[in-house]
Amino acid sequence: MMKMVQRTIGTLGLALLFTLALSLISTTDAEAYSWNRTLSEGSSGADVRELQIRVAGWAADSASQTFVAVDGQFGPGTTAAVKRFQRAYGLSADGIAGPATHAKLNALETSTGTKNFNYSEFHSKDGSGFRNGKVPEATVKENIRRLMYKLEAIRVKAGNKAITINSGFRSVSHNSNVGGASNSQHMYGIAADINISGVSTATAKNYAKTSGFSGMYNESGFVHLDSRAEYSYGSQAWWWE
Repeated sequence: MMKMVQRTIGTLGLALLFTLALSLISTTDAEAYSWNRTLSEGSSGADVRELQIRVAGWAADSASQTFVAVDGQFGPGTTAAVKRFQRAYGLSADGIAGPATHAKLNALETSTGTKNFNYSEFHSKDGSGFRNGKVPEATVKENIRRLMYKLEAIRVKAGNKAITINSGFRSVSHNSNVGGASNSQHMYGIAADINISGVSTATAKNYAKTSGFSGMYNESGFVHLDSRAEYSYGSQAWWWE
């Protein structure tokens, strides 16, 4: 009888370990994009689009009104951004996204956002989460995801200093309550008001000017950043103040 009990406990233990292992594998898979090929200039497809989203914060070497087009076409602009990303992360800067680059890109990804940012940091402060904006909730979340990768680039450029999100997405009613503009980019999930620990707002803006942001201005204690030129949300003119 005792041997039967021991065998049963042993079997249950193995089953538990197996279930835990599967859970860990599933979690890892959920947090890593499946790069199935090496990407280089001339490539096209959904994986190129994903690459462009993740290197969008490396749009330029100096202040320039440019951004990485997220169009699934691997052209010169994407090549240049990949090279800057590779250089920043200690890789061979050849502009080709192979296994080493893919690994660095996936290291920035988590199930709750990116390495240094969480979706919850960008929720509307009235409890709406990503709901009740100018676009559907799923669109807001995707826009925020793209925003976080640009902010990851700014964080690196700032010497990996912490970035605080003062305001991310705003529901229409919350935007109205705080006196936001009638077509505030916050209501689409493409804007954030930030401050960087130990960094002036003027310097933060300079980092943003190389990171694909197209709208920015200073307020007391924070800098506003948005990607208005990339989206057809009614205000596509570059605005650097």
